[in-house]
Amino acid sequence: MTRTRIAAAFAAAALIGLTGCGANAGAANNAGDDFPRKGKSIELIVSFSSGGAVDTAARLVQPILEKELGTNVEVINKPGAGGQIGYTQLTSAKADGYTIGATGSPSVVVSPLDPARGAKYTRESFQPLGRQVIDPTVIAVQPDSPYKTLKDLLDAAKADPKSMTASTTGLQTGEHFAMAQLQETTGAEFAPVHFSEGAAQATTAFLGKHVDILVANVSDVTDLSKQGKARVLGVMTAERAPSLPDVPTFKESGYDIEAGTVRGYSAPAGLPDAVATKLEAAFQKAIEDPTVVKKMEDLGLQTSYLSGKEYQEFWASQEEDFKKVLPLVQKTD
Repeated sequence: MTRTRIAAAFAAAALIGLTGCGANAGAANNAGDDFPRKGKSIELIVSFSSGGAVDTAARLVQPILEKELGTNVEVINKPGAGGQIGYTQLTSAKADGYTIGATGSPSVVVSPLDPARGAKYTRESFQPLGRQVIDPTVIAVQPDSPYKTLKDLLDAAKADPKSMTASTTGLQTGEHFAMAQLQETTGAEFAPVHFSEGAAQATTAFLGKHVDILVANVSDVTDLSKQGKARVLGVMTAERAPSLPDVPTFKESGYDIEAGTVRGYSAPAGLPDAVATKLEAAFQKAIEDPTVVKKMEDLGLQTSYLSGKEYQEFWASQEEDFKKVLPLVQKTD
């Protein structure tokens, strides 16, 4: 039942992305008429280390945000605790528009739901500004691995549980949930190794052969696959990834599993209406810019824009779904 709910939520997210409308254009008020003030920079907090998909996407939209807002936008990396350090800094900032951040689920949705995490924020601490992409989860092995197919790998993991290590970008992140789904659906059990600074750290460990399996997103492995540095065995989505056309989906391989990471941008809750309107409009321009869309496609990502209001509604629905499946990853910590 939980596996079905996750797959349904992931499929619904993709559908919403195709039908999403423009940015919320709420009426401006005097509190934000002078935003941004000349010479005052905006900080865009990325809760993972540089070089990963979240950081790359933020740096792609950065110059267009600067053009639209007429001020400098500085990307600040605050990695650690599976995104929690950066999310804490973002939600602790003044709600004046000068601190914004990249937000990605499951991490930003799930971390405040688990009391053991001690998060100082909740969903209501964030004001969503726009969703950018959905990035499907993949499983990859070393190019010289004896496992040629997904079935080969999962059969081995079932026969000898936890004998192979697999990367995540932190506790209760997309990769961690994906491994829990795999175990629930197939009986295959890996030993998770949590790299809380993000995908770049996990990829470095995989390339150094410090972990056996790379559980990541399409955007993390597209170049590795092209360079022959990883053999991608399966994509957890309904259709094959355009950037990995030769890699079968899990469903094609006989496993009904869908999983991925949803990424967007938010601010601390309580922005003045005029500030929120300007930021949302700038993000829509940046996210839907043809150059950015093309570069995201080169990373294997299909832009799936939602306005701030739509992203907020999507976030709330995710929270309800993840409350039901949180025990899956708590069992596999």
